[in-house]
Amino acid sequence: QDPYSLYAFNQRESERVPSNRALRDTRHYRCSTLHYDSELPSTSIVITFHNEARSTLLRTVRSVLNRTPVHLIHEIILVDDFSHDQNDCLLLTKLPKVRCLRNNRREGLIRSRVRGADAAGAGVLTFLDSHCEVNKDWLPPLLQMIKEDPHCVASPVIDIISMDTFAYVAASSDLQGGFDWSLHFKWEQLSAEKRAKREDPTEPIKTPIIAGGLFVINKSWFIHLGKYDTAMDIWGGENFELSFRVWMCGGSLLIVPCSRVGHVFRKKHPYIFPEGNANTYINIRGRQELRKNLMCKSFKWYLDNVYPELKVPDDSDAKSGVIRQRQNCLEAQQVEGQDLPVLTLAPCSRTKDVPVRSQVSLPNL
Repeated sequence: QDPYSLYAFNQRESERVPSNRALRDTRHYRCSTLHYDSELPSTSIVITFHNEARSTLLRTVRSVLNRTPVHLIHEIILVDDFSHDQNDCLLLTKLPKVRCLRNNRREGLIRSRVRGADAAGAGVLTFLDSHCEVNKDWLPPLLQMIKEDPHCVASPVIDIISMDTFAYVAASSDLQGGFDWSLHFKWEQLSAEKRAKREDPTEPIKTPIIAGGLFVINKSWFIHLGKYDTAMDIWGGENFELSFRVWMCGGSLLIVPCSRVGHVFRKKHPYIFPEGNANTYINIRGRQELRKNLMCKSFKWYLDNVYPELKVPDDSDAKSGVIRQRQNCLEAQQVEGQDLPVLTLAPCSRTKDVPVRSQVSLPNL
C-alpha cells in the first residue's frame, strides 16, 4: 500500500519502468566525436546489494549489458549480502556474463565489495551500486583513463534518477567532489582557476574526493593501496578513506565528463545494520601502518596540493568576552582527578567588564 515502505523509493514507479528503457544521452555533444583505443582492457563489474528491489537490480544489470561493448565486460559479479531471498541474485545468473556470490551472513557494503574484487578475474575493477542505470558509451572513457595511467581512479558524472518518478535527470559536469570539516560529502562548483584551465568540456576533472560507489580502478593498484578498510561495518565513510589514500599514496582521482551513470538517491536507507549503528569507531592502527609502508604523503600535503579550497579553521573570527545568561556567567571549575575543567553557571563578577579568573572567555572554550 505504501510504495516507499520497503526500499525508501517509489517501488510502484520502479516496476512500471521497463528494465530496458531508453535513456537520453546526457553527455556534451563533443563526447560523441571522441575516439578511444581499440584495445582497452576488459573489466569485472562488481555490484553489491542487500534486499534490493528486483526491478532496480534488473534494470542496473540490463543497462550494463545493453550499453557496454560486450568484449569489455569480463564478468558481472553480483554480491548478495545475505538478502532475505537468495533468488534475487540467482535468477539473474540466467543473463549473460552474470555471476552470483552470496554471503552466509550480513557483512556490509565494504567487505562485500572486497569479496567481489577478490573473486574478479579481470585486471580492472568497476564498482557500481545496485540502483543505477549506465548511459550511452559510459565505459570506454573510464577504461581509457586507467589504460593511460594505472594509478588513477576514474569516476563517471553521476546523473540523478528520481526516487519518486524514476525520471532520469542530467547532472552538471562542472562539479567536483568536496567535503566540510564535519566530513559531509558535497558537490561543489569548480574554482575560477580550474574553470579557466578547462578549455575542453570533455577533459577529465581532478577531484579531491569521489562520491562513493561508482568508479573504475586497476585491480593491482587497488590491492597495492590496501583495498577497502574491511574493519568498516557501515557504509558512508569509505569514499573518504579511499580518496585520501589514493591521493596521498601516489594516485589521482578523476571525474570523466563523457561517462554518465544514473543513480537513485534516497533520503534514508531502507534496511538495518547488523550490529546497529551507534558504535562506528574502529581501530585504525593497521591503516596507519599501511600508510607508513606505502610512504604516503601527509594530510597537510593533501590540503595544500589537492584541496586548497578547503580552509583550515583558525582563530581569525574568534570573539572575546564573558558568556552570560541574565545574572549568571559560564564558569570553569577545576575538579580533582580530572584533566579538563567542568563548566557551570555561576553569578557573574561584580566588576564591570572584568571577568574573574574562573569565568570563561570565548577563546578559551
